[in-house]
Amino acid sequence: MMHTGDSLAAELLRVRERRPVGQRPGADAAPPALSLFVIDVSGDAAAYVERLRSVLAPAVRLGCTADFEQESLPVDEVPGWFAEVCSGPGGGSGGEERAPRFARAGREAYAEHTGGGGPWDLQDWLYRFDPDEDSRGWEWWDATVAGPSRVHVRVDSWGESFFGCQDLLWAVFTAGAVRVEGPMVQITSFREKP
Repeated sequence: MMHTGDSLAAELLRVRERRPVGQRPGADAAPPALSLFVIDVSGDAAAYVERLRSVLAPAVRLGCTADFEQESLPVDEVPGWFAEVCSGPGGGSGGEERAPRFARAGREAYAEHTGGGGPWDLQDWLYRFDPDEDSRGWEWWDATVAGPSRVHVRVDSWGESFFGCQDLLWAVFTAGAVRVEGPMVQITSFREKP
């Protein structure tokens, strides 16, 4: 998926958008198909959505503003808990016990979900938001609370059912997911009820 300055700016607006619980963006703005992830979370679903947005917002903002020719990207806006659960420079060691319990459990759930995938290096994860990087096969669309401990996350994957989303899954799990189903392509998804 190709990302442009304009598409990243629009994505950043969607990441930062706050709507009442359960309300979704209008159908007129939606692409013809979105990919759905059904996420069971630990704790309150609305708090989970806020944690996930708090990780994605600075990363997408860097995609709009950062010089990706630099050796490392600034991490000052990345939530501390996310930096701790990541590995490498700017992050924790990947085994840091200073990360909150939900993030440590999410790291373990990510490894199980991916068949042994280790923690992401924070800088590697942030570099996935480089507009010239084509391995990030998705753009954020929305997240809605679908139950007390269930969240629906939708991303634009250009209608593809198979796309690069390990970076998204890392954020999804470390924000407090205990189980993730998807992606599942939904045609005209905003015309349906959650």
